[in-house]
Amino acid sequence: MSGRLEGKSAMITGAARGIGAAFAQAYAAEGATVAIADIDFPGASETAARIGGDSYAIHLDVTDQSSIDAATAAVEARAGGIDILVNNAALFDLAPITQITRESYDRLFSINVAGTLFCLQAAARSMIARGSAGKIINMASQAGRRGEPLVGVYCATKAAIISLTQSAGLNLIKHGINVNAIAPGVVDGAHWDGVDALFAKYENRPVGEKKRLVGNAVPYGRMGRPEDLTGMAIFLASRESDYVVAQTYNVDGGNWMS
Repeated sequence: MSGRLEGKSAMITGAARGIGAAFAQAYAAEGATVAIADIDFPGASETAARIGGDSYAIHLDVTDQSSIDAATAAVEARAGGIDILVNNAALFDLAPITQITRESYDRLFSINVAGTLFCLQAAARSMIARGSAGKIINMASQAGRRGEPLVGVYCATKAAIISLTQSAGLNLIKHGINVNAIAPGVVDGAHWDGVDALFAKYENRPVGEKKRLVGNAVPYGRMGRPEDLTGMAIFLASRESDYVVAQTYNVDGGNWMS
């Protein structure tokens, strides 16, 4: 039986590990050819080798327009074009408002917002030039739904992703390009180990305590795992979501209701 993404070409940014790698695995299992795009090319290559099939690694720095253009061209050359783009590459930081640095602000907005916008733009231009429909999935966050005392800049970047998804979705659907987003909650893994360490620093907590507390607070009863998000990622990439436009879906164990 064919998979739901049979014959489709996908590019996933920041896919060497974590959520992006889980999406790559799920897309490959559904029959897609998957470009695992990451600034960590050796890591992306290892993930592609592990997944096998028609997955392959490409180097991508989402803060560099020439890198975005080259990655887009590489997927066009390898797979004929981009049918599905997942904008997953992102960076986290936190600090009290009085201690936010301009360097941190610039870095987060450059990767999380500008990186998403200009990868989206490149993929949309490619899809339009081919005269083909497509799916673009942006990664938002529950952090984009409300502010947090120590997470002002990251929350702002993810709020921007929700807004950008709405604008791009409304603009691009006339070309048959669906733009939607996923808003995860707290997802366990190496990323959250780093988040926990930052909270330990600024909230004077033992390492591991913040992670335990946020996990216990999820209505579902635990932190999310990357594989908890793959069902939504497959749905939004498939024909099943053709009539879904400019939406952001919470996949967070019940943390946020909208």
